[in-house]
Amino acid sequence: MVVSRGKNPSAQETFVQMAQAAGLRSRLLLTVGLLILVRLGIFIPMPGIDRLAFSEAIRGGNLGGVVGFVDIFVGGGLSALGIFALGILPYINASIIMQLLTAAIPSLEDLQKNEGEAGRRKISQITRYVALGWAILQSTLLSSFLLAQFAQQPGLFFIIQTVIALTAGSMFVMWVGELITERGVGNGASLLIFLNIVSTLPRSLGQTIELAQSGDRNLVGGIVALLLVFLAMIVGIVFVQEGTRRIPIISARRQVGRKLYLEQSNYLPLRLNQGGVMPIIFASAVLVLPLSLTQFIRNPEINQFVAANFRPTSWLYVSLYLVLIVFFSFFYSSLIINPEDLSRNLKKMGASIPGIRPGKATSDYIGKVLNRLTFLGAIFLGLVAVIPSAVESLTRVPTFNGLGATSLLILVGVAIDTAKQVQTYVISQRYEGMVKQ
Repeated sequence: MVVSRGKNPSAQETFVQMAQAAGLRSRLLLTVGLLILVRLGIFIPMPGIDRLAFSEAIRGGNLGGVVGFVDIFVGGGLSALGIFALGILPYINASIIMQLLTAAIPSLEDLQKNEGEAGRRKISQITRYVALGWAILQSTLLSSFLLAQFAQQPGLFFIIQTVIALTAGSMFVMWVGELITERGVGNGASLLIFLNIVSTLPRSLGQTIELAQSGDRNLVGGIVALLLVFLAMIVGIVFVQEGTRRIPIISARRQVGRKLYLEQSNYLPLRLNQGGVMPIIFASAVLVLPLSLTQFIRNPEINQFVAANFRPTSWLYVSLYLVLIVFFSFFYSSLIINPEDLSRNLKKMGASIPGIRPGKATSDYIGKVLNRLTFLGAIFLGLVAVIPSAVESLTRVPTFNGLGATSLLILVGVAIDTAKQVQTYVISQRYEGMVKQ
């Protein structure tokens, strides 16, 4: 076995461990098998729906932008009318709701912070119940307002059977995601979204190749420019996702028995992008609402205004998008890190920041640094969100329309996290081999 002496395992050692180590190999095979199973379930059709009429309505753009936005995260399950049409989205929505409730309700916050593993297990159980209720609500709305017009025999029975099929499919996908997290490699929910986004790439690449074969030099140049922009954005996302501000921390001297422990220097890492992809998801969901509401509002003037001003290339849409991304970045950052709690914990551990007094001065300093980092991260997220649409409109290459900022951030972030977890398993196998020797 090839073992690297460096801190991180080499690519050769990683691949050798993936092939030879029984524990890691079984985890990888289980993960791949479950992902394939979920992908196949997308194509199991829901009963009682005219699939041809629904597909024509999607191609004609008669169902608004909400279908396209949701379809990205379920890998085409909504447009394919499969029983996994909702996918992992109800569980993601339930997790977001529980994060908000945990910050707002003291009892839930105490359950998460002070009850240890039992408290986290109870919050996970509550999240599952919320996901079940959210799946029932989403499937009821979907079957009542969207799929009812394409039903072969519309009525109460159609709504009931559609709700049962969609809810059962969503709960099965949620169970598979938790099984991957527990016994596989990586975060199950993130990997499911990753798989659904990747599944749209072959279609986009095929359409791009067809455009390149048309012989138009302007289109070929636009495709090359668009691909270069995507590559540059991926590199930038990697740097920003991994970027941290390290605040130095000094621990006080401690005497335990006859031993005297001197001052120890450490650091407090604050990520540049605390919220990850969540601010973009929240902002996109808010801006999709006007497009979805036009399905129920029969006022031609309102519909015309929304259609003209809520396009991804309109100035109103771009301005609102940037403002919402900055707002949700600060909002989500405040949920993740509380400067007062950090200051209190540092004081309990006998640690302090050099040149900063413990207590309120420390919390103010951490809050100031965190606000600067959050603002820079929000500006980066705004650029990542706007640049793909701007480049696509300039190059007139619409084939990557579904692969926007949210998709790129999710793809890069999940790939980095999964690679780190695989490296962690490889390092653990390395030390187990040293112990056996």
